[in-house]
Amino acid sequence: MTFEELLERARAFQESRVLLTAIELDVFSAVGDGATASQVAGRIGADPRATEMLLNALAAIGALAKRENIFYNTPATAEHLAGPGSQRAGLMHTVNLWERWSTLTAAVRAGTAVWRRRQDVSETEWTEAFIAAMHRNALLRAPEVIKAIDARNVRRLLDVGGGSGAYSIAFAREYPQLEAEILDRPQVLPLALGYIREAGLEGRIRVRAGDLRADQFGTGYDLVLVFAICHMLSPEENRDLFRRIFSALAPGGRVAVQDFILNADKTAPREGALFSLNMLVGTEAGASYSELEYRAWLEQAGFREIRMVSLEKAPSSLMLAVRP
Repeated sequence: MTFEELLERARAFQESRVLLTAIELDVFSAVGDGATASQVAGRIGADPRATEMLLNALAAIGALAKRENIFYNTPATAEHLAGPGSQRAGLMHTVNLWERWSTLTAAVRAGTAVWRRRQDVSETEWTEAFIAAMHRNALLRAPEVIKAIDARNVRRLLDVGGGSGAYSIAFAREYPQLEAEILDRPQVLPLALGYIREAGLEGRIRVRAGDLRADQFGTGYDLVLVFAICHMLSPEENRDLFRRIFSALAPGGRVAVQDFILNADKTAPREGALFSLNMLVGTEAGASYSELEYRAWLEQAGFREIRMVSLEKAPSSLMLAVRP
């Protein structure tokens, strides 16, 4: 990378912040089918002069169009960031991450997260934004994940930390014989139930409140999903998690882990290395881990037939293993 490229990367936060502020203020909905800066300012409750500067910057980076002092959404912002079908709820999680990443210097010095949630952002708001973001990601990845995991013989599925239930819903739709159970925190379960009802699968997907760091999961499951969970935990917590999952599986049952899985020197894939810092600023001891680490933890828990499956349409990968 040249010095000029380094400078460009150093300033890249400016465009990111412009977009995040527009999402936070719901600017694209306010623009609608076309509006002046003063009209947008009135709709979002902001200063007219500052709003015009923000809108001009959005036009400069291609997120809006401007003609004769009227601002218009682009096809992308109109489809994804404006109106009833907006993806804004999920992207608010990225808005919230800005606060965490601003503490990166202090977190590197301390060796752990030092971030504290802003007083004006409630835990409920944070959780809803996080679950919406994870649901959106899961919907995009689910078809490829289902293709990689043959569940024709699965009768009982446990979705550890299943969040919105997007993957349980996808598996239940694909395999009519399958019944799923989602284990997550009590505050997440009402959100999951909403998605399950929307899918019409209340009779085949149940929810259970639990602590994935400590609880026993039960027994007799054919497949356990651990999707986007291990990066939140320390190495020892992951070892313990896989031991409890091993006990929950019937003989011949499988565990499927989806996460950013790094190469041996932990510099690739790029998204995974950056995401490891996301865990540094947001968790006590989480990180992105390598394939070698996952293999060691699974072997120590008693699993066999361990293999990694790369996903073409996602930066994450799968680790699959069998309980003998």
